[in-house]
Amino acid sequence: MYKDYYEILGVPRNATQEEIKRAYRRLVLKYHPDRNKSKEAEEKFKEINEAYAVLSDPEKRRQYDAMGAAGFHQQYTTEDIFRNFDIGDLFKDIGFSTDDLFSFLFGGRRGARQGGFRYHTGPFGYEHPRSSPVKGPDLIYELAISLEEAAKGGEKTIAYERGGRTEKIVVKIPPGVKTGQKLRLAGKGEFGPTGLAGDLYIKIRVMDHPIFKREGDDLYVDRVITFSQAALGTTVRVPTLDGKTFEVKIPPGTQSHTKLRLRGYGMPRLKGGGKGDLYVRVIVQIPRYLTNEQRKLIEELAKLGL
Repeated sequence: MYKDYYEILGVPRNATQEEIKRAYRRLVLKYHPDRNKSKEAEEKFKEINEAYAVLSDPEKRRQYDAMGAAGFHQQYTTEDIFRNFDIGDLFKDIGFSTDDLFSFLFGGRRGARQGGFRYHTGPFGYEHPRSSPVKGPDLIYELAISLEEAAKGGEKTIAYERGGRTEKIVVKIPPGVKTGQKLRLAGKGEFGPTGLAGDLYIKIRVMDHPIFKREGDDLYVDRVITFSQAALGTTVRVPTLDGKTFEVKIPPGTQSHTKLRLRGYGMPRLKGGGKGDLYVRVIVQIPRYLTNEQRKLIEELAKLGL
């Protein structure tokens, strides 16, 4: 269960950047390991830094709000979350140093520099060991879902082979997911030589739908009408993916392959919120065979310029 970053910092979802910054400063003063030596404080300090790394970055915050906690963690690794995270000036303002912060957050030994390690500059501008346990291989599982499941999101239980045995796991599907997108489940891949597991990637395949065609976040549905209906105008019944039905007016003189839009009845946008549109594509059907009476009438229309 992923924790809510807003709850961790104790701010509302519509909090301003200044409110988020003030909440972070207050919690750092309370839980910084130089002030609070308890094990609970250590875990809390890691949580508030992760929360602030996301909510202080406008783009990451937008993605987090759009996808929710579960969807966000399937798309973002810990490295992604802390990339470009710079709190040097903020820490100096409240009297702390960032010298060993990155190592501490990732479980390193504070202040330790042991022989045999090579150090490189981390995102906080100081050095930390490059040596790390070898992860096991990543696994890929192709998950086929219906268009309705892609629209609503939800959970699917899958079974896959890992370490010579079958494991079951629940996959959270974010609304609006597309074919080819991968959902990352950290640490659910094969085990490495030191016991550190790789990741499991769920590759999504959205199955074809018998009625709707998908293009990006938009949906298309065909409605066939006769020549006379196209010329005189008519009304057709149009279904939506969520089970509704609309009466859509076809204006007189509508040409074949004209598209009529139902705004907001397409697929949810995975990034950015809202929904795409549903387009009704009007197909004017030309009869292959005519009765004698039909032929005579059409010949009369032809004489009139139709």
